[in-house]
Amino acid sequence: MAQAAPTSGAPGTPRRTGNTATTARPATPDIFGAQAHTAARWGVPVAAGLVYGFWAAAINRSGGPITGWNVLFGFTCAIVFAGLYIGVRMLAPFLKREQHALLWAVFTGIAFGFLYSQTGATVLRSTMMSLGVAAGVFAVAFYRYYTHEDAEGHRVS
Repeated sequence: MAQAAPTSGAPGTPRRTGNTATTARPATPDIFGAQAHTAARWGVPVAAGLVYGFWAAAINRSGGPITGWNVLFGFTCAIVFAGLYIGVRMLAPFLKREQHALLWAVFTGIAFGFLYSQTGATVLRSTMMSLGVAAGVFAVAFYRYYTHEDAEGHRVS
């Protein structure tokens, strides 16, 4: 049985461009369109902010009645969280992998620490818990960014 040699245009086969060999990837069809990506770009931070704000307001009221100040607190937390989330997502891709992972770890640690402080825990306990969460996020994010770079240090989607 004869085996056919792969052609240079076949997906996954090396292709020569100048002096370097690159791997050709098949193009992924965009079945949802650019509008879905734009909606997700803004929808995810808004939804995450609303969940965070509701969570912060629920912790803050400690099972008591819902008041106007509690609703205002929840919406304020939601707006601040969503704004910071959008800012981190816009800034992070321009950073090196260590700084990229550190930015997400700091954001997550601060967000978690604020929520934890709403439970009435001491500042020291809130700080220690948020540092633990931030360290875990940093380890996972650094691993992901480290393993998703090519040989030249460029990020691969």
